[in-house]
Amino acid sequence: MSSDQYRKEMDTLGVVLVPASAYYGSQTQRAIGNFPISNKTLPRSFIRAQGIIKSSAALTNMELGKLPKETANAIIEASEEVIQGKWDDQFKVDVYQAGAGTSQNMNANEVIGNRATELLKNSSNGPVGSFRVHPNDHVNMAQSTNDTFPSALHIAAVENITSKLMPALLDLQQALQDKSVEFMPILKSGRTHLHDAVPIQLGQEFSGFASTIQSVYTQIEATLDPLYEIGLGGNAIGTVINTHPDYPKKVVQVISNRLEMPFRQPSNMFSFMQNRNAAIHTMGALKELAVHLIKITSDLRLLSSGPRTGLAEISLPPVQPGSTIMPGKVNPAILEMVHMVCCQVIGYETAIATAGIASQLEINVMMPLIAHTLLDSIEIMSNAISTLVAKCILGIQADEVACKTFMESSLSLVTGLNPIMGYDLAAKIGMQADIENKTLKQVLLEMGLLTDEVEKAITHEGLI
Repeated sequence: MSSDQYRKEMDTLGVVLVPASAYYGSQTQRAIGNFPISNKTLPRSFIRAQGIIKSSAALTNMELGKLPKETANAIIEASEEVIQGKWDDQFKVDVYQAGAGTSQNMNANEVIGNRATELLKNSSNGPVGSFRVHPNDHVNMAQSTNDTFPSALHIAAVENITSKLMPALLDLQQALQDKSVEFMPILKSGRTHLHDAVPIQLGQEFSGFASTIQSVYTQIEATLDPLYEIGLGGNAIGTVINTHPDYPKKVVQVISNRLEMPFRQPSNMFSFMQNRNAAIHTMGALKELAVHLIKITSDLRLLSSGPRTGLAEISLPPVQPGSTIMPGKVNPAILEMVHMVCCQVIGYETAIATAGIASQLEINVMMPLIAHTLLDSIEIMSNAISTLVAKCILGIQADEVACKTFMESSLSLVTGLNPIMGYDLAAKIGMQADIENKTLKQVLLEMGLLTDEVEKAITHEGLI
């Protein structure tokens, strides 16, 4: 180990060797060594939110006279660089880390503290690692992991939902609605229990898909309100210890003004510290979205099955070869991908629910896991939906001949006879047509029951 590759830092547990070029410090280095678990770190959106909090806290503490202007401005500048992504490679702590996210918070504090120290070099500071701008005393002033971590999660979740997920859902809803209008003239056989049912318009089927997405969009939108609560100033357990009396309200207002979003203080600070209600609520809505997307994509797979031995009432745009052994085979690849993403999100919902149960007394120590699963769910769901629209929904075509053939051969057309001759006789006619492999019209003619009224009743016009 070359001495010029590392620097010695001292923390409350002793000496730690930190890479000489690193902007993080001893506590981040300890976490890197302690948690070599997944090689996954919290995402860019979370790091951005941490930078927003640190910048806003420094500005607030400066304006309240708690932080020297020179130090505060250096912290703000360093934090802005974090927000822009300049130091993402310095955020090294694994997702599966010490409870509550202390290591993640210190990673941000150390990177910003070292960078701020570097920015003050013209003002008689020491080298990186000397922390003229101290990670705890200055960068973390009036803060704790326990209030900043869940607040960063809420900020990141709100930004991702509003900028990615909700626009993607609107695009999907519109694409399905457009297909509904396009396909409305096309009649086909409905199906219940995967067996023949009365006729339906293909456009009606797609209108159901579109309306379902619209409903889920409304539920996703409703999850934003609890996410707008950020408990900055609550500090360790909600008692606002070591903060200026005006700090909590002021720092939240700084963030709200900056992002032009209605972030607010929690209605009860202690509840905010104890529980991850908003994340659990949001994840529940994402799970419901996943359930509905599985239904829709599974239906599209069934409707496009074949193309020679399945339903093949619709065709999907081909995106890639489907088999390494069967030449020319094309699979519903995009729909399968979306199904996989939805399975992951449903699993994530269980992880967050289980982590939510782990709240004890004043905090929930499973916050890093909750942050990872919620933000990853929003990310993969947003990307999957955008891909679904662009590479599948927009290119769906209907096969009117297949739709008509199936509809006209369906024995469920017998349903139209119920008001004329009753359920029992209609059932007998349908069963006889099935057994003798005849059309309903043939059986009715043989039974002497085919009148103009009856003939109209067993056509699609009489059943739509």
